[in-house]
Amino acid sequence: MAPTAVITGGAKGLGREIAGALLAAGYQVAISGRDKDALAETAGRLDPSGVRVLPVACDIRNEQAVTDLAEATLDRFGRIDVLVNNSGIAGPTAPLWETAPDEWLDTLQTNVYGTFLCCRAVLPAMVAQGAGSIVTIGSMTGKRPLFGRTGYAASKTALIGLTRTLAAEAGPFGIRVNLISPGPLDGERIRQVFAAQARQRGITAEQAQAEMVSESPLRRLVPQSDVAAAVVFLAGPHSASVTGEDLNVSAGIVTY
Repeated sequence: MAPTAVITGGAKGLGREIAGALLAAGYQVAISGRDKDALAETAGRLDPSGVRVLPVACDIRNEQAVTDLAEATLDRFGRIDVLVNNSGIAGPTAPLWETAPDEWLDTLQTNVYGTFLCCRAVLPAMVAQGAGSIVTIGSMTGKRPLFGRTGYAASKTALIGLTRTLAAEAGPFGIRVNLISPGPLDGERIRQVFAAQARQRGITAEQAQAEMVSESPLRRLVPQSDVAAAVVFLAGPHSASVTGEDLNVSAGIVTY
């Protein structure tokens, strides 16, 4: 039986890239997200046969929806070997004192509480089979300042602590738990971030991007495929002795 991976936020952007990389590595995948049309389009693109990709509409902030995601995956594929916690939102870009409480709370609910719910939903199956790998997508912003992004930074720093402690809890059951901290990923989302930064700071989006890229020894944004390759590594047997780690894929912007 082929191994099975669940990828949250799997319909677009990095999630779609990760799903494709895991498919190429021999996995069956369940992809989740809130946009049903995008899920269907991505599933059809990745696997026109409809055999190896299961699209499941899911809001990871909703406990029942997350439980349904895990059950649908088990019903279809019979096991869950890998969970990729990729769903997340950027949250507001503003000084903390100008950030609305509901925007702050939504960022934490999606990025932290949603990750907790997803881990909680798949762990019983992993414990029962005595093996599993959980890979969470964090951010270098969990380890360095980014102007106007306190909510996002707080949520991504929280994921580091969640990962390390869950690795200790789940390790005796053969389950590994790791985090990836990407740098600025080349794509539409980072361009929106640069535009928001520019508006707040009174500079151009091009200047905001140039400033961030200048911090990289490689002088570039991070291709999404690089993060997807890291996920495949942490998901599979070549990382059998790796758990509780925070892997930077940041083009050298962060190295700790």
